[in-house]
Amino acid sequence: MAAISFTDVRKRYQKNDVIHGVNVEIETGEFVVILGPSGCGKSTLLRMIAGLEAISAGTIAIDGRVVNALEPRERGCAMVFQNYALYPHMSVRQNIGYALKVAGMKRAERDAKVLKVAKSVSLEPYLDRKPGELSGGQRQRVAMARAMVREPKVFLFDEPFSNLDAKLRVAMRAEVRSLHRSLGVTSVFVTHDQTEAMTLADRLIVMNAGIVEQVGTPSEVYHRPASLFVADFIGSPAMNLIRGFFGADGYFRHGQAGMIRLPTLAPHHVSREVSIGIRPELVRRVDAGHKDAISAVVDYTEELGASRLIYARADGSPIIAVDAAKDPLTTGMPVQFAFAEDDLHVFSHDTGRRIDRALQSQPLHTPINA
Repeated sequence: MAAISFTDVRKRYQKNDVIHGVNVEIETGEFVVILGPSGCGKSTLLRMIAGLEAISAGTIAIDGRVVNALEPRERGCAMVFQNYALYPHMSVRQNIGYALKVAGMKRAERDAKVLKVAKSVSLEPYLDRKPGELSGGQRQRVAMARAMVREPKVFLFDEPFSNLDAKLRVAMRAEVRSLHRSLGVTSVFVTHDQTEAMTLADRLIVMNAGIVEQVGTPSEVYHRPASLFVADFIGSPAMNLIRGFFGADGYFRHGQAGMIRLPTLAPHHVSREVSIGIRPELVRRVDAGHKDAISAVVDYTEELGASRLIYARADGSPIIAVDAAKDPLTTGMPVQFAFAEDDLHVFSHDTGRRIDRALQSQPLHTPINA
């Protein structure tokens, strides 16, 4: 039985639809990250799990029990917020144990549980301090401990590291992942940060404008993006996307820049407009006259030490290549790029969906929303 199940879940504010029919199952004990740009609906989806947002249509079930009509406290979820949401007048000890006090737990038992949880997140020395006396990372740990002490079925994290500096974010990611492994509780984590998502997730739910674009492991999403949006959103630098036509001879043509052979496509895509995608690290710079190459002109380069990024244009389309060569490149210099057929991703220009056979031969772990 799935820990959390979404069945055609929708959310509407007045006349505006913000969540469009989500169908996803999250397995017990999984760490799932909902990833997407600001305004895509990821926090709204999380808040619907918690019961902080009403569901306009569809159902959400937790451990097989439909929770649409249940109050937040009845759902077995604990939420860690972006702004910590701590009581400033209470000590760390009181903040962690507050929910247990409200539930009527005896003080001795409550104190024992608070101490155990505080030790697990290295907060024992700070139990008698107020939140204002703590660093950002320590306050975030208090928020996590307050969630942990309730022993929930599901942990919900709403961009919990967004107020932390870069170094502390890295440390907190490691802490959250370690806690998840030790507790084994189903966790759902919302972020717009790709690095955070890729390093934490067992599986990703990639969202765009209220639609689930793809569900899969970080490796699946990176190496086999299911749509133009995912291809462009995941990766830094982003995947190169070049628009052109697929001919009956099996070649892709992009203006006057050249042509390259594509993976086998279904016959109905012949003479249709498609976009090909390739990761910058898989672009090869080759000598002039190389077969199956695209001609480009250098805009500029960025030196990275062991390698460099070449920013170029092929008949107006930008291309980024990771290049280990040390020969000088200047603005306006002509270059040739070649791509291995197995490294290419092909997308329909009309639908934005992936159309090459690689996706058909290896189905995604979880169906994509239509």
